[in-house]
Amino acid sequence: MSVVLLSGGSGGAKLARGLYELLDDALTVVANTADDTEIYGAYVSPDPDLLTYWLADRIDERGWGIAGDSFGAVEMLRELGAEPWFGLGDRDLGLCLQRRLLREAGLSATDAQAQLTAALGVRARVLPMSDQAVRTRIRTSGAWVSLQEFMVRLHASAPIEEIEFDGAADATPTAEVLAALGSASSIVIGPSNPVISIGPILALPGMRAALVEAPAPVIAVSPIVAGEVLKGPTAACLAWAGLPADASGVLAYYEGLVDGVVCDEPIEAIPALRCDTLMSTPEQRRAVATRVLEFAGSLG
Repeated sequence: MSVVLLSGGSGGAKLARGLYELLDDALTVVANTADDTEIYGAYVSPDPDLLTYWLADRIDERGWGIAGDSFGAVEMLRELGAEPWFGLGDRDLGLCLQRRLLREAGLSATDAQAQLTAALGVRARVLPMSDQAVRTRIRTSGAWVSLQEFMVRLHASAPIEEIEFDGAADATPTAEVLAALGSASSIVIGPSNPVISIGPILALPGMRAALVEAPAPVIAVSPIVAGEVLKGPTAACLAWAGLPADASGVLAYYEGLVDGVVCDEPIEAIPALRCDTLMSTPEQRRAVATRVLEFAGSLG
């Protein structure tokens, strides 16, 4: 069995952890890289890093960053009069500095991520969606801001007027991503924000065709749990896209791509597995991952 998971952070990373416990090195995660940013002299790739920390069992209890990390560098910047609005832990900063060094040495985003992931003992593959730069930008109050500014500086509370994936039209999925999709036994779209976490992956030329043409069943896991968005601006992003914040809205965003859906609400338009999708504990993550794999197998 080989499983490919398309993922952003948060919910997708939790599912990745559950799948990893069942699949080990048979899991490949295709990660959104449109959230990437360069700050403090480092190259930060939030979603691949979050996934790596979850898979390496190093995630902090906050759900982001490295467990037990200190923030001395950011605290010193603040003491020196700077305004370090992006909270990056010291060990997290170290990994992101190493990524920059690897990239400056000529490694692709894919090869650099592979070195970092392996160094932390992760056997699953975490593949950047593309080796070319794509950046999500959001227009709010008439001005364009980066996704990190929107999420961190503006606390994801500003009105969303427009969303774009700058550079996506000129980027391509990597050969590794396309090969993984072509050889997978199951493809899962994780419970991440459909618009700003999965949307950039789908915006790459050729990605939608690769999913449609893949021999494996493609299933989506809804990020809506008990009628609520657990984290982030998923509801606001779906509203911007003219869609409701429920499983039907998620399916409408993935129209033409998926063969089934996993959610905790009734759906009749497509094969569906209705089950509890909360993944707050290791037991819940493993249980959801098990149900997802069983459901995917039933559609194969």
